[in-house]
Amino acid sequence: MAYLSEKDIKEIGFKYCGRNVNISDKTSIYNAQNISIGEHTRIDDFCVLSAGDGGIEIGRNVHIAVFVSMIGAGKIIISDFAGISSRASIYSSNDDYSGKFMTGPTLPSKYKNVSSGEVYVGRHVVVGSGSIILPNVSIGDYSAVGALSLVNKNCESSAIYAGTPARKIGERSKELIELEKKYLTEINGE
Repeated sequence: MAYLSEKDIKEIGFKYCGRNVNISDKTSIYNAQNISIGEHTRIDDFCVLSAGDGGIEIGRNVHIAVFVSMIGAGKIIISDFAGISSRASIYSSNDDYSGKFMTGPTLPSKYKNVSSGEVYVGRHVVVGSGSIILPNVSIGDYSAVGALSLVNKNCESSAIYAGTPARKIGERSKELIELEKKYLTEINGE
């Protein structure tokens, strides 16, 4: 995997980009001026980041694996230490499939009924491979979403969710909070 150089990243024109960010040269980025990326974050091959007016905010120490897409007009927030596994999709906009409207980006908005809403992925959240997160969803801090899940409702903190639609199947340990403190102390030289 080849990463963009620091110079290349600066030239993209992100709203903000922290230090030690690795972005694959095979990543597709649209509306970079609406995208912020925190330090020590990595974005792998074939990802699509398409920010609408709401923008995309990616925290520090986030990993976005291959073939992940983040698309939509609403705001998408990926908090610190989160991990988005391969082929997961995060949508902050959704077409109306009722048949009362047309769908697709090639049509004028007067023929469509697109709804948009914020998506929040909390601190230390892990989203499993192939999962889909829909608009107006919040995944609470320290939660995990199993592979191939459809998240269409809010998920509480420190829980494990799986299925289509995703449902709570267990609790997740918060021991990682202490590990985060140790890590931050270590890298800050304290």
